[in-house]
Amino acid sequence: MSAAADLRNKSVQELQDELVELRREQFNLRMAQAGGQMGQHTEHGRVRRQIARVKTIIAEQQRTASAEAGE
Repeated sequence: MSAAADLRNKSVQELQDELVELRREQFNLRMAQAGGQMGQHTEHGRVRRQIARVKTIIAEQQRTASAEAGE
């Protein structure tokens, strides 16, 4: 299964928790870079893409829920 498929199996609350953790990781990477301790420069891109993936799936689930409630 892909990462997006794994995320789609989670609830909105679990996705929001995942988003908080990813943002915390992104902050820590920025602090490490500012302090000159950055080892893997590709981690920024990976975390940024994962944040976008999570936010997209949250939006999809919310649209689906509102569409079902509107029927």
